[in-house]
Amino acid sequence: QEETWGIEYGSQNNVLHSSTQLFTDIKKSLKRCSVLSKNQTLFNLFKVFQRVLKAYATKLFLKLPKGGTGIVAAATGMDGQIKVSDRDERVICHIVNSSEYCHKTCGELAEKVSEIVDPHYVDVVDMSEVQDEFSAVITRSLVTLVLGIETKFDAEMAAMTRVPWGTLDSVGDQSGYVNGINTILSGSIPVLGNHLTPVYFQFFLDKLASSLGPRFYANIFRCKQLSEAGAQQMLLDTQAMKTILLEIPSLARQTSTAASYSKFVSREMSRAEALLKVILSPIDSVADTYRALFPEGTPMEFQRILELKGLKKADQQSILDDFNKHGPGFTQASVSAAMPQPVPTPPALPLAITNPATAAGFIANSEDVLTRAAALGRGAATTGFKKFIALTEAAKDRKDGPLRRLFNA
Repeated sequence: QEETWGIEYGSQNNVLHSSTQLFTDIKKSLKRCSVLSKNQTLFNLFKVFQRVLKAYATKLFLKLPKGGTGIVAAATGMDGQIKVSDRDERVICHIVNSSEYCHKTCGELAEKVSEIVDPHYVDVVDMSEVQDEFSAVITRSLVTLVLGIETKFDAEMAAMTRVPWGTLDSVGDQSGYVNGINTILSGSIPVLGNHLTPVYFQFFLDKLASSLGPRFYANIFRCKQLSEAGAQQMLLDTQAMKTILLEIPSLARQTSTAASYSKFVSREMSRAEALLKVILSPIDSVADTYRALFPEGTPMEFQRILELKGLKKADQQSILDDFNKHGPGFTQASVSAAMPQPVPTPPALPLAITNPATAAGFIANSEDVLTRAAALGRGAATTGFKKFIALTEAAKDRKDGPLRRLFNA
């Protein structure tokens, strides 16, 4: 039967109508069969439920917006550019909620079958593989949301590199590309905050911050040259970007996620701020400033900074020689002690769905994708996500009724 993909906008969990209808039908079939048999026939029906639910997980996965295929995608396991409309974002959120509903209700279905089936079959009544499928859909959906938002940023990132930074002679208001990014977030974030539960919105926020920060940092190096006023203007833009990102939880009305998310944003955007402070430093102290602010810096990156400052090759050489002579690390104890310690990044959640039918290739065709993929992370199996689900379940009231009552009614 063709799926209508209706959405229960007024329901408590904002799940797809198809998911609730699926378990209603399963409940009816289970009741009819249990009246006739509690032996092999009932267990065979349970196996049918497994196949149907796996197929449904695959169908949910295939409804997610996809990119194409490419070499970088094959190496990273990540999509590249994914275009999502406002409607796509809402549907993805409902897929997340529906997958969570199915994950939880699958477990309850297995418990119910174990209670009524002949004891001989109890040990083989297991829904863990099916639950893994829905866990993978959740993870993939959230990463798709991040990549979809980031694809919307592409035009603004390109606009940033086209600003004539080398000829600016004064600092003004925040640049147009910053306003463009703010407009994008203002349009999408309230919808996501309204449709995602706090734990999933937190995951989305952390991945967005840990992906957008490095991308913004890398984008600075794609600019040709920065005058002193240009670097000051970009520093102002960077601080404006940081403020915009810090306000996202309030924009989504999910301020409970603000504390840890703020650490992510501050860590990632502070690197861009530090880079611009190095560019603004005088020639005779630029090497020491770079060593102080980037103890893990490289000679190649330092040379690119000198190029951004507008130094000619001949003028760069003596500075580079001195930099290489002393090494990239800055050993002055007072400076090292004053440097903020990085906030540890939580382990990335897996991206792969366990069903081979849904393990399609994904596009990636630029340096941006490598940066974004590295920031978003990848996983090899769904076992890591089980821990995430376990934490989610532990945070909930285990007596929250509606799902449990579905099979006890």
